Amino acid sequence: MTGPVLAVDQGTSGTKALVVCPERGVIGSGSSPVRPRHGGGGAVEVDPAELLDSVLDAGRRALGEAGEPVVAVGLANQGETVLAWDPDTGRPLTEAIVWQDRRSASVCSRLSAHEAELTHLTGLPLDPYFAAPKMAWIRRELTCEGVVTTSDSWLVHQLTGAFVTDTATAGRTQLLDLDRAGWSARALDIFGLGDERLPAVVDSDTTVGTTDAFGADIPLTGLLVDQQAALLAQNALDPGDAKCTYGTGAFLLAQSGPVPRRGSTGLVSCVAWRLGGRTSYCLDGQVYTAASAVDWLAGMGVISGAAGLDTVGAAVPDAGGVSFVPALAGLAAPWWRGDLRGSVTGLGLDTTPGHLVRALCDGIAAQVVELAEAVAADQGSPLTSLRADGGLTRSTLLMQTQADLLQRPVEVSALPDATALGAAAVARLGADPGLPLRQALPAWRPAAVYEPRIGADEAAERLAGFRAAVRTLLESDRNAREPR
Repeated sequence: MTGPVLAVDQGTSGTKALVVCPERGVIGSGSSPVRPRHGGGGAVEVDPAELLDSVLDAGRRALGEAGEPVVAVGLANQGETVLAWDPDTGRPLTEAIVWQDRRSASVCSRLSAHEAELTHLTGLPLDPYFAAPKMAWIRRELTCEGVVTTSDSWLVHQLTGAFVTDTATAGRTQLLDLDRAGWSARALDIFGLGDERLPAVVDSDTTVGTTDAFGADIPLTGLLVDQQAALLAQNALDPGDAKCTYGTGAFLLAQSGPVPRRGSTGLVSCVAWRLGGRTSYCLDGQVYTAASAVDWLAGMGVISGAAGLDTVGAAVPDAGGVSFVPALAGLAAPWWRGDLRGSVTGLGLDTTPGHLVRALCDGIAAQVVELAEAVAADQGSPLTSLRADGGLTRSTLLMQTQADLLQRPVEVSALPDATALGAAAVARLGADPGLPLRQALPAWRPAAVYEPRIGADEAAERLAGFRAAVRTLLESDRNAREPR
């Protein structure tokens, strides 16, 4: 089957849709915003109806711009965002609890004795970031009615009536057996979810049903969690290939091949995708706040928006001794301290907005370096380069800072919306099972390559400053917890 496909990327702050033609590339696009609400106790929620409306609005806009029919639909999703809903009517029973939500920390604390077992079973550390703690928290605090799933299952049910999730998204729950790529009865029992009705786990290139939500009946043939979709679109098919997506957070994934590689450095081991019954795995590390930290600076009036990173940061040559640990939603891999708060140190009367911007870029880039070094340790060889995508790659300052601190080239994708393009690829594979994988992917080419402009000694000195700031943050927290 040939012809254009509609690819929908339902993300944290909005939904992007593309109509992708095998011969002509992107021939239509549309977007629609999503506005998560932040509340006390680490709450981050969004109205499920807003998620669905954004999918429909973005998809219809893309199809309207393309002006021609499509043969299939692919959907990428946020991964760890969950809700309870009625499987008979599709009606949401709770708000969607966004991946950044920290209220399930109490669930993790209660289950801490099982952390090593869960990590070995599922590849994931016990942390509120993942879906299972949120699912258990919903059952304890909000409702025991209906089903509780990741947001993709609800969206797919709304579109087609099917009750499914793809293998990679299931792998983000902490309920999937990493080796078997199927639901783990033991993990379900640990979380108190053993009696739950769970969606069927399907390959990413599977026809799960048809939808008339965008007009004529169209088969939904591709499902994949967002970061793995971006990894696929970046042609990261061989062990050691790595990409980092700079969006609301920053997410570094490295392909590890057909056998899961359980890391020793704090990285997540998870399913990259399962295509045609064959599972590929990856190592995964997260920075919880990237664009969301930029938005925070903008909200404080330091910059007017993401474009201000380059203009404001260019006013000074460096961070002026300021260190910024942007743990505004906690620290993820390799520390896994989601309870920590961020810190800014080294302020003086001569500190300017430019110094704060430079310090933020250092803080984001330094965390990605920590992830890259963890990948190198777990894989046994260093990265040769890093492929980058996402909205923040438009910042020359951030990308140059990343190359400087990483001491490796950073190759910025020429293809915006890599996640949607990954969804398009699995949709094409699902619609045409005989299509070779590499033919379904967009050709890889960088729009820009950032080479390091500083030496290894200066990079090491700047990284040491960031690591010292993190140690101070950890020690301050430990001292605050110790009884006097």
